[in-house]
Amino acid sequence: MPGAFPDLDKPVFLPENGKKHEAGRVLHIATYNIHKGLSFFNQRVILHELRDQLRNLNVDIVFLQEVVGEHVLHATRFQDWPKNAQYEFLADSVWSDFAYGKNAVYDHGHHGNAILSRFPIVSWENEDISAHRFESRGLLHCKLIIPGWKDTLHCICVHLGLFRQGRSQQLDAIERRIRQLVPAQAPLVVAGDFNDWRGAANPLLASRLNLVEVFQHTHGKAARSFPSALPLLRLDRIYIRGFQVKNARIFHNRPWSRISDHAVLSANIVRT
Repeated sequence: MPGAFPDLDKPVFLPENGKKHEAGRVLHIATYNIHKGLSFFNQRVILHELRDQLRNLNVDIVFLQEVVGEHVLHATRFQDWPKNAQYEFLADSVWSDFAYGKNAVYDHGHHGNAILSRFPIVSWENEDISAHRFESRGLLHCKLIIPGWKDTLHCICVHLGLFRQGRSQQLDAIERRIRQLVPAQAPLVVAGDFNDWRGAANPLLASRLNLVEVFQHTHGKAARSFPSALPLLRLDRIYIRGFQVKNARIFHNRPWSRISDHAVLSANIVRT
């Protein structure tokens, strides 16, 4: 896997004879908080079912939150706990590239955000955006190369904090990073669990960074995504720049409601 990138502004090109993905314009993306690969109350491992369902979505890029990189206690407790890290287990042979940002570290393991991709991830970096010592939060920033595209695709996976003041600081950190490291003409996707039931992120990211939230654009409001069995709160988001929204969908009924307390959001987006 590639390491942290020293030069984010420098464009990278694939050979012109590379196969274009749907005429080089359409991407299918999804975001999902996977609840550390465990069912409600942590009674069973749902990773095998989760992997099957993610494959059925047939998406190009997956933004994941609460992904376990290692957990020694769960590995001994559950017979069906995978031998490799969750992001590797989920990527398997479908998503050839992946990146993992370790955020929360404890005696028996760690978890964080991950991005799975059908396309090459040429570089990535995980930035600590924790607002206080009680919540470890990170921002995983990847550069992807899409065959036939002139500009590098920037993907940012986030999981923001539970408290309003901390989320405000974390949104400022997202803004700083995008302004400093993402060229204005480069396509950009920012997705994840924003814990933003008050809707503070939408006006900030739209007005300051010219980002569009896909459900806000297609349905007039961000999607209700939590709890998945009966979604009430609008916590999860997909923001884009340099794309048009073809469609956006939410998956919260069975089997998804058995897998995580969050719903899955997906969108087909078209490069402009």
